[in-house]
Amino acid sequence: MSEAPRKPQLPESWLALLEPEFSKPYMQELRGFLVSEKQRHRVYPPGPEIFSAFWLTPFDRTRVVVLGQDPYHGPGQAHGLCFSVRKGVRPPPSLENVYRELRDDLGVEPPRHGELTAWAEQGVLLLNAVLTVRHRQANSHRGRGWEQLTDRVVELLNEQREGLVFVLWGAAARRKAERVDRKRHLVLTAAHPSPYSADKGFFGCKHFSRINAHLEQLGQPPIDWSLPE
Repeated sequence: MSEAPRKPQLPESWLALLEPEFSKPYMQELRGFLVSEKQRHRVYPPGPEIFSAFWLTPFDRTRVVVLGQDPYHGPGQAHGLCFSVRKGVRPPPSLENVYRELRDDLGVEPPRHGELTAWAEQGVLLLNAVLTVRHRQANSHRGRGWEQLTDRVVELLNEQREGLVFVLWGAAARRKAERVDRKRHLVLTAAHPSPYSADKGFFGCKHFSRINAHLEQLGQPPIDWSLPE
């Protein structure tokens, strides 16, 4: 007899919508892969933080979706929010470039840390396309099933919500664009903020001001992009 699938560590607002995914073959295969990976390698983020983005940004409070690629792969960096690191961890170069664009766009001075929890709590879903990674090996968990789950997240938001902003930085994020109805949602695309590509279309994209203009047009409060120390 096969073992019954365990319930995922998701808050109720997301679990009600995503629970069917966790009994599908791709998710069972992903679970087996992660068990094997953790026996042989260090995997980030820690298990309890894999779904942090969902806990901090409930489905019905999501207003902006920022899609990243996969978690940071250095020790102590990833904690379940794309581009974010915990306080006390040096902001990685990609995040430094996000801060630079934010300052150039809105004049917001960056904090001395890299934790973006305050954005998530205002309705900015900071979601990676792939939710785990092997130590020091970027993209090592690509193609193992996470993409199917995050595709479904985008589909559900597209189908059941109105007037969201989907922010797609880089090729991995842009692949999600086909799942979004641009007549009902705003889609913003740009190069990835990595040092390798930021000067090829990320700098100068002015996404932060465009997000807030869209929200205000809908009668919603803008995102306060400043981050408390």
